[in-house]
Amino acid sequence: MAPSASHDPDLRQPGVGGPQRGGARRFLFLQGPISPVFAEVAASLAARGHDIHRINLSLGDRLFWGRVPGTRPAQDYQGRLSGWPAHVTAYLDEHGITDLLLLGEQRPYHRAAIAAAQARGIAVAVTDFGYFRPDWVTLERDGMGGDSHFPRQPEAIRALAARLPPADLTERHRDDFGLQARWDVLYHLANLAPWPFRHYESHQLHHPVATYWGIARRLLRRGREMAEGHRALERIGSAPFWLFAMQMETDFSVRAYSPYPDLDTPIAEVLGSFAQHAPATAHLLVKVHPLDPCLKRWDRRVARLAAAAGAAGRVHVAHHGPLDLMLQRAQGLITINSTVGLRALVLGRPVKALGQAVWDVPGLAHQGRLDAFWAETAGPDVALPDPELRDAFLAALQGSTQLRGVFYGTEGRAVAVRAIVEALDADRVGPLLPDTVLQGCSTTPD
Repeated sequence: MAPSASHDPDLRQPGVGGPQRGGARRFLFLQGPISPVFAEVAASLAARGHDIHRINLSLGDRLFWGRVPGTRPAQDYQGRLSGWPAHVTAYLDEHGITDLLLLGEQRPYHRAAIAAAQARGIAVAVTDFGYFRPDWVTLERDGMGGDSHFPRQPEAIRALAARLPPADLTERHRDDFGLQARWDVLYHLANLAPWPFRHYESHQLHHPVATYWGIARRLLRRGREMAEGHRALERIGSAPFWLFAMQMETDFSVRAYSPYPDLDTPIAEVLGSFAQHAPATAHLLVKVHPLDPCLKRWDRRVARLAAAAGAAGRVHVAHHGPLDLMLQRAQGLITINSTVGLRALVLGRPVKALGQAVWDVPGLAHQGRLDAFWAETAGPDVALPDPELRDAFLAALQGSTQLRGVFYGTEGRAVAVRAIVEALDADRVGPLLPDTVLQGCSTTPD
């Protein structure tokens, strides 16, 4: 495992310094991964002398927390969402909370808790799956994606990378998809129970049963979906093409960190721009997210939108397929803010972000309008991402925001828990920025 940025004593964090930062602190845990990770982190922090608090918002939360050794009993919030802001504000004040830990900073319950915490100088740590896949998790101060403090200026990224080792792209741990699926089903079906959290409002867009049915149907068709991706590449042949990587419509990176209310809107936007500005002989390959339950029939929707844009016959849909091969053969990648963009940068391919992506950096991603992206990446002399800046970016992002491990595989989960505990205990939640960066560079996009 590559060393963490926390090993450098000269690194500082922006906007951190809540009440009583030294010694034992008081952590409030809200919703986390659908796994025992938060309970295991809490037990380790309690063993180190920290005071641990938990508020369950749903029956699923209660099932995956249980009774954590060394901690006080969890509180069950059974009121309405409308009453939650006042409740969590009172809880923070009453118990003198110093740190808030959660997954999914854009969930309505979490937005209210974060606002109350930040107003009181309470440190907020947010975790989720890693920007690097498959065996990293993210731990950031305040938020991810569009809310990330990670710098978007090349000079700031280079200054941060100068303190860090190169990015480690070797896979070391595997997640357990079967276990993840079982826990996910248990959690969401439990939340359907009418008691005792009868007022709980899920942030999900679709009923879990419909979602599971859609995913199960896709798993049964996995072989055919992989073949579909290969056939799409065969149909395109040697013609130039671009890849549009879809995300899931339920993903907050779309719902909160992009201007789009759904996925139909950006698909129509991309198809319209492609039809008008890409070479007439070029093709577009639309790749569906591998975990999208396809409650919307994307193949039919994309075909209709392509016909409306005047690009019928040049637009292809692949529900699955060889992602790296697609990226390597494509003229470039268009996506909202998917981590597929990060993979494209690793492979040295041109990328265009339609939303707020942490990798949307001048010198790495295309900064102009989408209409110009086609022409600027169409010819043989394409302007590729700056390799030196790319390597600095990968090192800086991984070293300051990523921790090795997974949420579901047993071995990798233990690694992730240890890393999260060490970061929280030492009050070293990234991105960790050198003083020179904080004094001379903004940490947010212009």
